[in-house]
Amino acid sequence: MTKKQKVATAVREHLVIAFGLLLYALAWNFFLFPHQVAGGGATGIAALVMYATQGLLPEGLQEFFNSLGMASIGGGIPVSVTFFIMNGALLLLSVKELGLSFSLRSIYGVFALTAWLWIPYRDIYEKFAGHPFPEFDPFMSSILAGLIAGFGLALTFVNNGSSGGTDIIAKVINKYRTISLGRALLLCDVIIICSTGFLPDGSIKNIVYGLIVMVVMTTTIDMYINGVRQSVQFFIFSKKYDEIADAITFQAHRGVTVMDGQGWYSKEPVKVITVMARRNESTQIFKLIKDIDPDAFISQSAAIGVYGRGFDPIGQK
Repeated sequence: MTKKQKVATAVREHLVIAFGLLLYALAWNFFLFPHQVAGGGATGIAALVMYATQGLLPEGLQEFFNSLGMASIGGGIPVSVTFFIMNGALLLLSVKELGLSFSLRSIYGVFALTAWLWIPYRDIYEKFAGHPFPEFDPFMSSILAGLIAGFGLALTFVNNGSSGGTDIIAKVINKYRTISLGRALLLCDVIIICSTGFLPDGSIKNIVYGLIVMVVMTTTIDMYINGVRQSVQFFIFSKKYDEIADAITFQAHRGVTVMDGQGWYSKEPVKVITVMARRNESTQIFKLIKDIDPDAFISQSAAIGVYGRGFDPIGQK
């Protein structure tokens, strides 16, 4: 990959990350904040602070936040303020405990999400639409928020982005304790969501809605990432192995390994082509093989994970 291609890829990834985090912020602002529902992550903690401080801020401080155009449902400390301050502290912890390379991947996400959470989307919608944003019941809002936020985070993760927050806490826990990242994240999110029960207007319903958001969001993330990153393995048996190998290499742009084999019944030597590819590339590879040798014998199987050049970085899950 040339330097220009690397720059273009990096720019594309950063734009997609920004868009994914925008979807995440929209889900919170339009569907969760009005019902005082808290999902997981640093945004969930910031939302709890906003809910707990509604009507308690000095008038001057509230006017200051309003003058900056910060989104805040029913008053209280804007989510963007708490989110940024908290992540600033977490990033310092990240640099100390996890190193600068990991932290740099989170800094961009923290700044981008802080900016998106700042914007008062409901006010903007009402100004341009001429009427308030439609109100959904808490259950429907939780489902919609989970789907939209999950898709946004999936876009972020697939492009190697991060929103910081509890990702950092989970990494630190994983470093010192034999607890998987997934379990550490789940533990953090459940504690945050259950904390809504201690709010003045909190109830078991708010906790249940928060758990619904978490389940829908994580399921959406898993479905998207597994669909995008799922890889397949081909074993191809053909007398025209050299033509097929060249076609896959130069037209499908996938690496090919040719191994020696022997047909046990015929006792004749054969060449076996092995190819690792993304699932969405399977159709093109099948077409290339069929055009060259319609009688080729092909075995395709799903690969749980493929790491290395052209696939996921080693160690990425």
